[in-house]
Order: sequence, then C-alpha cells, then structure tokens
Amino acid sequence: MRMERGQPASGPVIRGFTAAGFRLDDVTVAPALLLTEDKATDWTPPPIADLTIDALEPALTPPPEFVILGTGARLARPPQSLVRALDARGIGLEAMDSRAAARAWGVLRDEGRRVAAALYPLDA
Repeated sequence: MRMERGQPASGPVIRGFTAAGFRLDDVTVAPALLLTEDKATDWTPPPIADLTIDALEPALTPPPEFVILGTGARLARPPQSLVRALDARGIGLEAMDSRAAARAWGVLRDEGRRVAAALYPLDA
C-alpha cells in the first residue's frame, strides 16, 4: 500500500523565529501578527490586559472555530471580557506563549482547521 501525505493547507506558514520576530518566508519577519487562513498581517497589539475584540476584528472574517492567542514570552490570561465577546460569536480562544502558538498554528492549519491567530511579540 502506498501512502501519501495530503496537500498542506494554504495560507501563511510560520517558518521559524528570529530575534526580530516570526519568519513567514525567507525574507519576511514580523514582531507581531494576525493570521487568518489566507493572510498574515503585521499587528501592533495593545497590552494583553487591554485586548478587546476590536483589536482582533481583522482576523475574525470569516469567523474561525477559535483564535490562538500567543501572549508573548510567557502565558498570560486574556481579559474575561474578550473571552465573553468571542464566545458570544461562537468563537473559542486558546491562549499560550507565542512560540507555542506559532507551532500550534502550523499543526492546526495542516489539519485544515479554520483557525485564526493573534501573536504578540516573542519578547513581550
């Protein structure tokens, strides 16, 4: 029996990390990102404690199953108001440090999952 790996999901792929941020291809590096199934956008995030659904809005169309929130060098809890606002739209939220979030993004996109990601700088 011959087994072949399926086609990888389309869209942005994080290829690694540098001191300056996330490497999307051989040249593009961004300190913070919003990711959707089809695009990566530079992002200037507010402090985690001030994060609102408005700051994530560019990554919420089309609505993802959930948002992967990379909170920087360490896990930080997002505001409950954000969790409630996303939940009201039927969107989950998974918070983790930004390196873990970048890896989770790749795995979940390879599985074809409809997710979005908001990644704080690696040194935040």
